[in-house]
Amino acid sequence: MDEVKVVVAHAERTTLRVGDVFLKVDADQARIDVEVEAMALAPVPTPKVLWRKPSVLAIAAVPGRALGELGEPSTASPAAWAAAGAAIRKLHDAPLPPWPGRCLDELAADLDGECERLVTNAVLPADLVTRNRRVAEAALRPWTPVFTHGDLQITHVFVDDDEITGIIDWSEAGQGDALYDLAILTLGHEEHLDDVIAGYGTDVDLEVIRAWWSLRSLLAVRWLAEHGFDPFAPGCEVDVLRSRM
Repeated sequence: MDEVKVVVAHAERTTLRVGDVFLKVDADQARIDVEVEAMALAPVPTPKVLWRKPSVLAIAAVPGRALGELGEPSTASPAAWAAAGAAIRKLHDAPLPPWPGRCLDELAADLDGECERLVTNAVLPADLVTRNRRVAEAALRPWTPVFTHGDLQITHVFVDDDEITGIIDWSEAGQGDALYDLAILTLGHEEHLDDVIAGYGTDVDLEVIRAWWSLRSLLAVRWLAEHGFDPFAPGCEVDVLRSRM
């Protein structure tokens, strides 16, 4: 038997790799259902679904390597980042998936509650939270919904020879803000935003991109810390927040 590698493990989901097969065990069957349907609808390269059973999804590994990793310099070329931007544009131009995304009021309420907890529990300094909450305000505006990946971290985008070979982890896909996908891809890698925009092929509101960097980081810090990840590591979420000061 091939070695079993734990890719990620926390209370909500565990992903294992056995050879060229990934096994995703999810506490929420609905996330698996969304992932399978989103991959079938998305007009970009996605992993092949091998089989699925209640709470377990088996998918094939995609060729190439991840575009990068948060907290580490990306070795991918500008052309690879531009290719990622072009793939995202293709996704955003596709017909909307039939299920809705998060509503603006829900997002604003979550942000307010999380900022209060970060300060009350002394997770982050009050001035850091307050400043980034102000920056995040620009993202809380009406948007025209598009087909979004919903969790487009650079570790979810695979490239080979400057071509996109696969985009993985579609459990958060749905109708959403196009600029959110662009922001999550470039979180902690601001130096590659121009390449992504060049591939995306249209002007974007940079203030909103920056707002999504702050908003995403504020919402993620406590969850990451509670699930065994380190948002305080160099180049990660807390450093993203500090860069806005």
